[in-house]
Amino acid sequence: MNQPSDLISQQDAGNLHGLFQERVRRSPQHIAYRHYNNNSRQWEDISWQQMADEVARWQAALARENLEPGARVGLILRNCPEWVKFEQAALGLGLVVVPLYTNDRPDNIAYIIDDADVKCLLFEGEEHWQILQGVLDRLATVQRFISLQDLGKQSEERLTAVSQWVPDRQDKPALTELKPGDMASIVYTSGTTGKPKGVMLSHENILWNACACAHCELFYNDDMYLSFLPLSHMFERTAGYYLPMVAGSTVAYARSIEQLAEDLLSIRPTILISVPRIYERVNNKIKAQLEAKSPVARKLFLGAVATGWQMFEHQQGRDRWRPGQLLWPVFKALVAKKIMQKLGGRLRIAVCGGAPLPTEVAKTFIGLGLPLLQGYGLTELSPVATVNRRASNDPASVGTVLDDVEIKLGENDELLVRSPGIMKGYWNNEQATREMIDTDGWLHTGDVARIDNGFVYITGRIKDIIVMANGEKVPPADIEMAIANDSLFDQAMVIGEGKPFLSCITVLNPDSWQQLAREYNLDPDDSASLENDALIKTLLDKINHQLHDFPGYANIYCVRATLDPWTIDDGLITPTLKLKRNELMAKYADDIARFYKGH
Repeated sequence: MNQPSDLISQQDAGNLHGLFQERVRRSPQHIAYRHYNNNSRQWEDISWQQMADEVARWQAALARENLEPGARVGLILRNCPEWVKFEQAALGLGLVVVPLYTNDRPDNIAYIIDDADVKCLLFEGEEHWQILQGVLDRLATVQRFISLQDLGKQSEERLTAVSQWVPDRQDKPALTELKPGDMASIVYTSGTTGKPKGVMLSHENILWNACACAHCELFYNDDMYLSFLPLSHMFERTAGYYLPMVAGSTVAYARSIEQLAEDLLSIRPTILISVPRIYERVNNKIKAQLEAKSPVARKLFLGAVATGWQMFEHQQGRDRWRPGQLLWPVFKALVAKKIMQKLGGRLRIAVCGGAPLPTEVAKTFIGLGLPLLQGYGLTELSPVATVNRRASNDPASVGTVLDDVEIKLGENDELLVRSPGIMKGYWNNEQATREMIDTDGWLHTGDVARIDNGFVYITGRIKDIIVMANGEKVPPADIEMAIANDSLFDQAMVIGEGKPFLSCITVLNPDSWQQLAREYNLDPDDSASLENDALIKTLLDKINHQLHDFPGYANIYCVRATLDPWTIDDGLITPTLKLKRNELMAKYADDIARFYKGH
């Protein structure tokens, strides 16, 4: 364990495909990727040299498509070795990669493919082909559809399977000479309103970011990453794909979110890249299980978290040593170790980004001994700008800047960033680019922040602020996050723009609802039960209990509960799980009108 890593420098790599080639040269026999073979029902390993041989075959296939350098190719694919093979093959030929979310809506997929003028599209199989067929009339730019699975005989002439498309053996085609500033990818951000915008990122943007991240902590050749966030998201792509390549570590691809708990036990990762929702779900599950246990078990758990947190604060130099910390070996054996074992038992770094992590959730995991580090970034920054370090970690913050990153506060305390990771601009959208990056090169994040001793604290969104009728301003995302800390509530949306008080629409957790319904002698399968007066009062009490740290005007006075989750397919949330507020407001317009009738 802990074999020192031979980090590849930005200069040695030159570009993203150069990074891959340099890694193959340095550690040809080291395990690059681990994936689950559904046929053999076993985990299989692929070395860097084996990957290089595969990439050469895929490059030969792509070269036969006769695409000019700079042409766009897309992929709608779960995380797997083929994702890397296709992308590295494309990058070496000077092509621009456009990743799409596997669970995006058909109209969004069609818009992106058409807007980016995608020429070749790699996708999973039957399920995605059904989606694509529904919008085929809008995909005229595509000259080749490539399915990872064999779909049998189809009438579409542009369709082929990987098994027919990729040659068995082929000399490596001549690669394009790449400059660091050449475009590597167009990544479409999932807007909560309007059409997604294509973020143009260069080889230099992404490579710099991966190398800068690699200098934030010690990384080792025998580190094991478990990859489950979609590679179409820049957070996973940079931190969970390029960073391990810089460090020479191994990436294992999780089978699915549903099987994540099993995969954690099988893979036993040392590094985990995740978003808050995963930690929130685990935290809520722990809370729900505790409610069914004895008072002694609950007290033991709370004691473990409190003691672990005290030790952490002492180690960080923010608190004195306390005698109660002598009990930690007992708490660790009885509580913390058992929970950490469910995460594989070997985690030394757990990075959280993509959205704010509730401080209470961070305290719980850190108190149990998980080295949880929150960071901050945007797709437009390639994406990481700040991150906490293990030796200097304030979980209420999003950390301190990476090397070569500048930050300052602009008007209304907006966080402004300047770095080598700033995008080249938005594809076909110069106006949006000018609105995002000013003439001095500062990128306007849209996030309200404060900076204290170098640590950045995100305090809200400039646009996502509810201004109530009394002039009070409230950040809905913070309130929604607090509500979701109660395991009863899976999703929540706060309403109150121009209104005299706040109200809320919430999706209940099915298991917690069943238990609550029994307590009130309600039929959990009857939608009318959700309108029971006593139940509504209880929901409001639970919600407002979660909001005890907010000002009084942030209390919720009306609530509408539902059991129907808000999904991407319904167009109610984005692929990055952000609420589409306009669509949700329209869906629940009658309920919202009822909340404020007569006020």
